[in-house]
Amino acid sequence: MTLTLPWVGMEGVLLAGVRIAAFLVIAPPFSHRAIPGTVKAMLALAVGMLVAPRARGAADPTDAGAFVGQLLLQVVVGIALGFLVWLVFTAVQSAGAVIDLFGGFQLAQAYDPMSMTSGAQFARLYQLTAVVLLFVSDGYQLVITGLVRTFDVLPLGMPLNLAAMAAVSGKGVTAMFLAALQVAGPLVVVLFLADVGLGLLTRVAPALNAFALGFPLKILLTLLLAGGAFLALPALVSSLTGNAMTALMGVAR
Repeated sequence: MTLTLPWVGMEGVLLAGVRIAAFLVIAPPFSHRAIPGTVKAMLALAVGMLVAPRARGAADPTDAGAFVGQLLLQVVVGIALGFLVWLVFTAVQSAGAVIDLFGGFQLAQAYDPMSMTSGAQFARLYQLTAVVLLFVSDGYQLVITGLVRTFDVLPLGMPLNLAAMAAVSGKGVTAMFLAALQVAGPLVVVLFLADVGLGLLTRVAPALNAFALGFPLKILLTLLLAGGAFLALPALVSSLTGNAMTALMGVAR
């Protein structure tokens, strides 16, 4: 009995699966440690089989060296694409980090083994909320759709356009800071005005030692006003999902 394997089709599945697996390790929400590695591997294989017809093989099936080189290339491409998505969604955690910094919660910073990042309460709360919103709103499906479309604009065997990658990364960093300030900006202004008011009160009546009340007052204001910033997260995550797809398409220009 002779068993013939369609090596050309298997080659496409393997190369596509490697790119997808590298992407899932980096890109949110799949990069979260709460998602088992087995699930990521099965998802990468399943999506790789679906995109195999459009993913053209890039290496000679008889040349093992060329095939290994293509595998490494797909790992690099997957990591680069995942980094772009991670950079977009980092705006949510950055907004929480800004609130922690100005609200006095940064003193309680701790390492989160689930996300492998260090952050205080609001940074971790915002990050977990973004992950939940991506799954609840089916935003993760748009992320997967954007990844699948990269096989059309960036087929197997085509290297990354480093100039486009640098341009998209630069725009992503700018958009990250802008989105973080849009969410946390109003609260930061209120906390800054509270500091100014305490400073003026100390100048007028030094005996009151108004700065001794600074931390409790800022924490109270943060807890009272953080709800407004928290309510903006669904719209922010929806906008960031669209930005992530735009970033994925931009690397092939």
